Amino acid sequence: MGFKEAQDQKRVKSIKHIAYLKLYTTTTEKTLYDYQLEDLNTICKYLEESPDNANLLYQLPTGGGKTVVFSEIAKRYISQTQKKVVVLTHRIELSQQTSKMLSGFGVKNKVINSEVKELKDQDEYMCFVAMVETLNNRLQEEKVEINNIGLVIIDEAHYNSFRKLFKYFENSVILGVTATPLSSNIKLPMKDNYKKLIVGESIASLIGKKFLSKANMFNYDVGLQSLKLGISGDYTVKSSDELYGNQSMLGKLLNAYTEIAKGTKTLIFNNGINTSIYVHDIFQKAGYNIRHLDNKNSAAERKEILQWFSETPDAILTSVSILTTGFDEPTVETVMLNRATRSLTLYFQMIGRGSRVLPNKEEFNVVDLGNNVARFGLWNASIDWQEIFHFPDFYLENIKNDEEIEREFVYEMPLDLRAKFSKSDTIEYDVKEEYKKIFAQGLKSKVVLEQSIEQHAKICVENAEDVFDARILAKSLKEEITYRVRQYSYCIMNNTKNYKEWLEEDYERKLRSSISRRFAAKM
Repeated sequence: MGFKEAQDQKRVKSIKHIAYLKLYTTTTEKTLYDYQLEDLNTICKYLEESPDNANLLYQLPTGGGKTVVFSEIAKRYISQTQKKVVVLTHRIELSQQTSKMLSGFGVKNKVINSEVKELKDQDEYMCFVAMVETLNNRLQEEKVEINNIGLVIIDEAHYNSFRKLFKYFENSVILGVTATPLSSNIKLPMKDNYKKLIVGESIASLIGKKFLSKANMFNYDVGLQSLKLGISGDYTVKSSDELYGNQSMLGKLLNAYTEIAKGTKTLIFNNGINTSIYVHDIFQKAGYNIRHLDNKNSAAERKEILQWFSETPDAILTSVSILTTGFDEPTVETVMLNRATRSLTLYFQMIGRGSRVLPNKEEFNVVDLGNNVARFGLWNASIDWQEIFHFPDFYLENIKNDEEIEREFVYEMPLDLRAKFSKSDTIEYDVKEEYKKIFAQGLKSKVVLEQSIEQHAKICVENAEDVFDARILAKSLKEEITYRVRQYSYCIMNNTKNYKEWLEEDYERKLRSSISRRFAAKM
């Protein structure tokens, strides 16, 4: 690895079953950064002090180089123990990328994919990269038996599909690696399979050291209470399609892109194929350079689309979570979360697609239309992975629900919209504060909305030449009207969807009438 022997001897001790910690004086094409080497040594120290069948979990953010670290571990392990290594992945793209990385470290390896029915040439290899389902099938059929396995490395270890293979490697060291040490199934916590978690460098630290790009976060208020949770614990595709496929949400997405990301290479993540197709159509109609990708595309179509995306500076790619893993395109400048999720892992995976650094790219945009930042916190915020690993139930039970998030949201009028009301000195109206005053005076609660309507009518009239201009301005206030109605419904503790929809329609009708009366009075 090009490390001087004297330096390495200070850092590393020889160990009983993993002698890959011994020094190398030769060089390879790959070099570890300081933080990766530090993590490597921490992992090795634990393995030195643990039984031969120890299970260890290693966390490092997306873009931090987990594959680099475990490829070096595999190389040293094979060299010093003459035992074999198996690397498990859950997607074919990851298998190919992992195989390529291992080769870059000088580790000769074989990919066990669907085309491999038997393993007659296994003595020619010391390392195997396998899809979890493929390897499980071959082992069950007893057509493949890999001998002398000392180390099993599990990539994206938070997925539970790997558990079915643990029984085949009971006498091996198992090293799981993940960016988010939180199981995809609340009933199957990772602490049940891994004895210890080693936490690597934080996102904030990697940004500070210029290994990751800084995220500029933009959040839009979205009412999510129409969404329904499925058995997986996340929002159903059907309810997501109904919300994100309507014209209001599609318009909000398009406006967000125009305001923040226009002309940048953009990834849009959706929860349903229908939504992604609608997104494609509305962006295409607006004249933007966009393609759609989902798991129904053939391998050739997928390759062509991703090639187009890589080579096109202003490309927009709308997809359905298919690009959350196994996809690496450093030129991505904007990530749009056109969906809500209760999966912390998915949240980090989506944003991570834009975090790669380039000589001319130190920042990227994240546009959140699913209240995900309010739910999980900023992408680069400090997070206690040890607590999440050891007490996953506590963490999951305390994730903010949608109503709580919406109650805390404070609407801010966009600057371009505020400019349309430049003739008005005051445009704010605090529903909650006004409700307190009305309640204290013993007045009916509906007075709050009546005052809000009159305040909106006033600023529309102040900034319009005639009644028609004023009504156009009133339509531009739809998002704020929705916010005010929602705040009012919380105050009176009637938060049903039908009631809020009726209130909004009634509000808009009364606003139009008030505008007409005010202009009539002027005449």
